[in-house]
Amino acid sequence: MKGIIIVAGIGPGSMDDVTPAVLHALSTADAVVGYKYYFQFIAQLVPQGCQCIDTGMKRERERAEQAFLLAEQGQTVVVISSGDAAIYGMTPLIYEMRRERQSDVEVASLPGISAFQKAASLLGAPIGHDLCLISLSDLLTPWEVIERRIKAAAVGDFVTAIYNPRSHERYWQLYRLQELFLAHRSPQTPVGCVRQAGRDGQQVWLTTLGELNPEQVDMFTVVIIGNSQSYVDQGAIITPRGYYLQREQGDEKKGQQIMMESFRTIEGELRRKDWPLDHKWALLHAIHTTADFDMERILYTDPQAVEHIYNKVRDGGLKTIVTDVTMVTSGIRKGALQRLGITAKCYLADPRVATMADELGITRTQAGIRLAVDEHPDALFAFGNAPTALMELCDLIRKGKACPAGIIAAPVGFVHVRESKHMVKPFRDIPKIIVEGRKGGSNLAATLCNAILTFDDAAQLKPGRDL
Repeated sequence: MKGIIIVAGIGPGSMDDVTPAVLHALSTADAVVGYKYYFQFIAQLVPQGCQCIDTGMKRERERAEQAFLLAEQGQTVVVISSGDAAIYGMTPLIYEMRRERQSDVEVASLPGISAFQKAASLLGAPIGHDLCLISLSDLLTPWEVIERRIKAAAVGDFVTAIYNPRSHERYWQLYRLQELFLAHRSPQTPVGCVRQAGRDGQQVWLTTLGELNPEQVDMFTVVIIGNSQSYVDQGAIITPRGYYLQREQGDEKKGQQIMMESFRTIEGELRRKDWPLDHKWALLHAIHTTADFDMERILYTDPQAVEHIYNKVRDGGLKTIVTDVTMVTSGIRKGALQRLGITAKCYLADPRVATMADELGITRTQAGIRLAVDEHPDALFAFGNAPTALMELCDLIRKGKACPAGIIAAPVGFVHVRESKHMVKPFRDIPKIIVEGRKGGSNLAATLCNAILTFDDAAQLKPGRDL
């Protein structure tokens, strides 16, 4: 008569978390085999006369061999693991050993509530979207492999549950995981820790990726790291599945939906995750327009420059944007200008420009800036083409003829371009956005204007309102 091995997940430790199928299996067992620590959770479920075989830590193969010896004698053997036996438990070993022994013993697997599921339920709803599990134990898996998996989880924006995060000997691995995740995730990413989930002495606490203290964690703790969309509300971590986003997008145009998705993609690929909000908002616009992640290196903003200029718009103190060329004016969203009561002007088409340029021997863009300063000395000035125009504005500021509300310095080219950007930096009382070096362009100057005009959408990462 052939016996059977039933590999059963007994849950994290509470009787309330043992499934009916496992309860039934234990009630019919001839023998129960498991790690001795786990027997305290199921002792009252084992029938009288049932043989109990318990061994210490790191004796998994020995327990599996005992189970096969009994099952091959025709007994019903239940092999127990905490949580779900198929997740870092005994199930894979039993199947591998059956193959090794070429045994014809029947094997059945009964799922249990895993520690990460119990921990998640205590934390709120942190695993509402794609997730992965990583064990930091390198007893059976080389650390190089574990580190590759950590990097993949961080880059892939998976909600990540960490098993075996720390022990007396394994003291540094969680620090390394934190370092790897911070290279790809915001320090504000929610993190939940649950110690002894479902057992006496249960502890639950919330922190962030940046504030996580590995010294507070031990081998009885499950750590769950949220993804880029996770947030905390009323003491619960929530990782949205997308239902509310789907509902909100019902009122949005397709173009805005695409732009929002693009911004989320760009944000996930930024090398630095803790940019101040107003700088990040300008940076996302710049990268979205150019598909050039070098912008993360060369885009300069004065502290709170975007916010300061936006506040002038919001408070009615800024009514005019002056551009060096018409292409910049064309790229500024007409819906935003109309919504905020702003006028965008370029003076190149003004008949006075050509006359002044010829008479004074200056470029037409220089002449246009002179006329603009005469009429709008306190405008927001945006440059996407002509370094000579930016240099002209700098000269007029030094002469006390211009007092701009802000400057966007993004001329492009090879002659005087870098110098013009250096010239504008000493004006520390004027909020500035500068594309360093040779790069720039009308499209960049326009999109940076758009970033300012929509700064009130930055916290929700919801661009494209005026498309």
